[in-house]
This record gives sequence, structure tokens and C-alpha cells, in this order.
Amino acid sequence: MKPRDPRPRSAIHLRPRASVLLGITSLVGLAGFCWPLVVNGHSNANLAHSSDAPWLFVAILPLLLAVVLGEMAEGSLDAKAIALLGILAACGAALRVPSPGVAGFEPVFFLLIPAGRVFGRGFGFVLGAITIAASAIITGGIGPWLPFQMFGAAWMGFGAGCLPPARGKAELLLLAGYAAVSAVLYGTLLNLWFWPFGAGTSTRFSYVPGAGTLHNLHSFILFDLTTSLGFDLSRAVTTAVAVLVLGRPVLGALRRASRRAAFDALVVHI
Repeated sequence: MKPRDPRPRSAIHLRPRASVLLGITSLVGLAGFCWPLVVNGHSNANLAHSSDAPWLFVAILPLLLAVVLGEMAEGSLDAKAIALLGILAACGAALRVPSPGVAGFEPVFFLLIPAGRVFGRGFGFVLGAITIAASAIITGGIGPWLPFQMFGAAWMGFGAGCLPPARGKAELLLLAGYAAVSAVLYGTLLNLWFWPFGAGTSTRFSYVPGAGTLHNLHSFILFDLTTSLGFDLSRAVTTAVAVLVLGRPVLGALRRASRRAAFDALVVHI
């Protein structure tokens, strides 16, 4: 008798077509974040993302829809998966309502990690983006920062689905460690979109158009460490503690939902 494979498997697998679309979506997001480090033209240092963020938002929505429709066409996402995506996004949005982000307390990110772990990186990516969008509508937090928050949360959910196999306490420690690291990286990314116009023009960590990638990268690191490290560490600690305390029952509930929905019945290859 063949022994049972103890490794956790993603309930919903990302197909090649959706992988390409997700890659294109991520490239669009990276371009929106990293342009100050790669564009060395003589642009206005106070140029805010209020002008390009709406276009980024317009770009991400059809790309996310294309990922979902591509998965539906290839059989990975069915009505049950779409319903579960909506339920988890609503739960994540509800978690953000009582958490204005004061002192780094943002439990909205906790749910993305076990969901991405159980249902896969593609599901985690879409869930992260939809959760932030839904919560912004509920809380009135719609602004030029929204598409960047959507990408940050989407990559957090995606990364959770890419973690190596583990079980029991080792899995919880793995997820908690990932939660801490990804929470810090999320804050760093959000600083990157804000930094070119938020640091002013006359400080030692200001964005200087035409100064070169290394100079601006050094300035950004100083800006990030000076203004946000304490906040990001608080977010990392609260997210990691939430995973350690609530991770086991949440993972169990999501895996029971996955078994009852029989998502993996559609991806058996002979």
C-alpha cells in the first residue's frame, strides 16, 4: 500500500494561463512601485501617485478578472471556490473595520496567510487584492494608495501559497515567520510608493530625480528606517502572534471546507 503523502497540497492549483496573467499583473505592480529607482529622468520630485494611481487601478481590475476567468475556464475555480473567495474577502474586510492601523495593529493580513497556504498562491493573490478593495469601500479608504495596498496584500497571499511543506507546530512557526517578514515587506513597499513626494525635497532622504539608482535607493532605505520601522515591526509582531494563536483552528476550518467542497476533484491528472 502506498504511504500517504504528509505534505499539505494547495486545494486550488494555479494553471499555466492564469500564471502568465498573474505574472503580467505583478509586473504592472512592480513598475508602479519601483519607477523612482529605475527612472532617472528630470521629473518633478514632488510628483505624486495621484496622477498615475488611477491608471494602475484601472489596469489591475481587468487583470484580476482575467486571472479569475482563466481559472474558471480551465476548471480550477468553480462556483464553490468563487463563493468561498467572496466569503473570505468579506471576513478580511470586516477585520479591517476595527483596525485603523494605529501602532501597526492590522489583523486584516492574518487571514490572507492561512487562506493562501490552504487554497494556493493564485487564490491568495486574488483574495489579498479583493480584500483590500472591499475594505476600502467599507471604510472610505479609497485614494491613490489603494492600488498599491492591493498589490502588497495580493503578494502577501501569493507568498503564503509558495511556502515549503510542513505540518503541526513546524507549520505554525513557518507561517508565523512568514507573517512577520511579509508584514515588514508590505510596509516597505507602501513606503516606496509614498517616498518620492512624501519625503520633501530638502532632506537627506529625499528623492532626487536624475541622481541615479544607488543614490535614491540609499535615500529610500534611510527614509524607511527613520519613518516606519517601528510601525512595521508592530505590524509584524501582531500578525505573527495572531498566526501562532489562531492559526491552527483557522487552518483546520479552511482545510475542512476544502475537503467538503472537493476542489481537488477537478485537478486529478491521469
